[in-house]
Amino acid sequence: MIELDLQRDRRAAPTLVEQLVQGFARAIDAHSLRAGALLPSVRQLAQSHALSTFTVTEAYNRLVSMGLVVARRGSGYRVAARSPSTRAPVADWQPPSLTATWLLSDVFADHSVPIKAGCGWLPSEWINESGLQHSLRALSRVPAARLGDYGHPYGFAPLREHIAEQLDRRGLPVELANVLLTQGATQGLDLIVRTLLRAGDAVIVEDPGYCNLLQILKLAGLVVHGVPRTPAGVDTEVLATLVARHKPKAIFVNTTLQNPTGASFGMSAAFRLLQIAERERIWVIEDDVSRELAPAGAPLLAAMEGLQRVLYVGGFSKTVTPALRCGYVVAEQAVLRELARTKMAVGLTSSETIERIVDKVLVEGRYARHVETVNERLKLAHVALEERLDALGLDVFHRPRAGLFLLARLPIEAERAAEVATAALAHGIWLAPGSYFRPDDAPSAWFRFNAPYSTDDALWRFIERVRQGAW
Repeated sequence: MIELDLQRDRRAAPTLVEQLVQGFARAIDAHSLRAGALLPSVRQLAQSHALSTFTVTEAYNRLVSMGLVVARRGSGYRVAARSPSTRAPVADWQPPSLTATWLLSDVFADHSVPIKAGCGWLPSEWINESGLQHSLRALSRVPAARLGDYGHPYGFAPLREHIAEQLDRRGLPVELANVLLTQGATQGLDLIVRTLLRAGDAVIVEDPGYCNLLQILKLAGLVVHGVPRTPAGVDTEVLATLVARHKPKAIFVNTTLQNPTGASFGMSAAFRLLQIAERERIWVIEDDVSRELAPAGAPLLAAMEGLQRVLYVGGFSKTVTPALRCGYVVAEQAVLRELARTKMAVGLTSSETIERIVDKVLVEGRYARHVETVNERLKLAHVALEERLDALGLDVFHRPRAGLFLLARLPIEAERAAEVATAALAHGIWLAPGSYFRPDDAPSAWFRFNAPYSTDDALWRFIERVRQGAW
């Protein structure tokens, strides 16, 4: 068996998955592991190196996607046979085409890109494994008859109660009838668009802002206007001008740890935004999926305004796992009834099985401690990322020291950002240029970096070549 010297200093080392992949790839390339050699089982490797089974599984899956390992049912993972000329770990790997289709859908199925610096989720080895396993065991003891129907249109009541209690602690007292569960926060946004807006309506989004929301609005035939996002929230002076000129029906904002900038609203911008919305009768859709990753104190628009014009959207993909598609919308009761009707019309109920799993994780899975640990690791990842960026002299939009994202500007012409992203992909690096997050797809030299996925030296060697104009 090869020696795996795993570094667990989160400031200096790549993720454990990346270290496993690199360790096995080096051993295979050096013929320390020969074709046909059987790798340790997932459980064996996890136990011998004090790792999560999620970590080992993700590493093995990456090795399979790179063509270095094959998986056969009943016989485990074995080193793949390779031709003598194939020596580099990714020599046979072909990058996908960088198209809108790949970015919006295929990227979630494509596990072949080794360095996912532009992705939007936590590393799989950071998942609350013990909480999930406990929850799955508990679900296995639920009588099948309880899981035999569609479930309630509003979702699993105990989870809705937990969400209501959590929001009450944050200053937003709500009842069960104010909470609607959805298949992820993105579906919550889609239900709001379908229910409250019609084709041709004007809406305002942050520039830059959440890329999937932009596609939802485009599919709905809405007229989209961007308001500049600043480190303290939206530019309220520009917002007031846009509202007077275009008479929008709604504005969509990320309150905390915004995607892609990592910035959170300040109290002044939040108060001014709500003033404008109340005066002009505009819906405010508050997308707040990252609040649990943020330091305390960021304003909660729904609590400040009281759900008269604000609809609040949350979810668990950033703290439990994105594989369990579970989100929620909180709104005034009459509005929520209409959202529930839309939900039933376009997809029937959300999955009560998934909602039961999430509820168990929150209530019995040591969830608070898990979130605390994730936040500590994210802070260290941000410190390491900032050091890399500062060493190259790159501009940073905001330094949140929390959450997943940090936005940095590469020293290139904005029009060449897509070329850089395409070149990066040829090296097995997924970058996310700012144009993905702009309502008009305008070129941008800013790139979104996922802090825990931006540790690989190969990424920074490529960024250095970009800085030198030699990519």
